[in-house]
Amino acid sequence: MSKDLTIAMLHDFYGELLTEKQSRAIDLYYNEDLSLAEIAEPLGVSRQGVRDAIKRGEKQLLEYEEKLGLITRFLNVGEKLEDVLKSLKKMRQYERAYIHSAKFEKGLEELEKEITEIRNEI
Repeated sequence: MSKDLTIAMLHDFYGELLTEKQSRAIDLYYNEDLSLAEIAEPLGVSRQGVRDAIKRGEKQLLEYEEKLGLITRFLNVGEKLEDVLKSLKKMRQYERAYIHSAKFEKGLEELEKEITEIRNEI
């Protein structure tokens, strides 16, 4: 069973929808990097029980993403915000080279600040 950042991210988005045991097993396995044996003891199950809980949880997480697509949307919004910030940077360079308007520059700075705040919230 190879560890995958995708599952950790899926768990962040959809972990509350799993059973407590599945969620805890996935969290300990992917986020805390514990072995199946290390997880089995606090959960009070066998290593095989931990493996089964992780596999069922992974399958459910992938199904949630397939149906809801929250991570896909999240990543797309982040990429679009980065594109907007790049365009804004070009506008600022153009403004400095050709327009020389303090009011326009201030407006661009405020817009960049707002976009950066949105990007940091997601």
